[in-house]
Amino acid sequence: MIQGFLPLIATAFLAGVIVAGDLKSGPQAGEKVPGPFHPLNVNGEDAGRKECLYCKHGDNPVVAVFARTADDANLHKLITALDGVTDKNQKVEMGGFVVYLSDEAGLHDQLKSQAEKAKYKQVILAIDSPAGPAKYNIAKDADITVLVYRDRVVVANHAFTKGRLDAPAVEKIVADIARIVK
Repeated sequence: MIQGFLPLIATAFLAGVIVAGDLKSGPQAGEKVPGPFHPLNVNGEDAGRKECLYCKHGDNPVVAVFARTADDANLHKLITALDGVTDKNQKVEMGGFVVYLSDEAGLHDQLKSQAEKAKYKQVILAIDSPAGPAKYNIAKDADITVLVYRDRVVVANHAFTKGRLDAPAVEKIVADIARIVK
């Protein structure tokens, strides 16, 4: 009886691996960025206010990160790299922001401390509801979703389940930024 279940279990496992590798979250490459939303900005000139980061950056090159976990070491590496690249590309008015999708108590203070300690020059940290902006369709299974866009059209989309953002993925995201700052 167990032998009859083995092919079924193997097929289910392989299907799960394929589905996990094809995580879709947010607008995909070639699609328009859905539009305005108003997260609570933690740092920057609009700190303490709900302001539209999409609106602020207009048609400029932007990297938008939506994260559900605040304490991921590789996410911190991505934010640091993003801040550096954004700072170097101020001639083209590049923007970058990270929106934490959480209602966790104390998150605001934690992010404020992180921004001060890291001395971010350009990247804005913000907080929105756990579901994220409605029209953006951030997948519930996506711990981190990264949108690289220009002229309000997505050039690259990277989505990761919890624990899947690693150093090579951070390098790939940073490499994709070259496609929007020409």
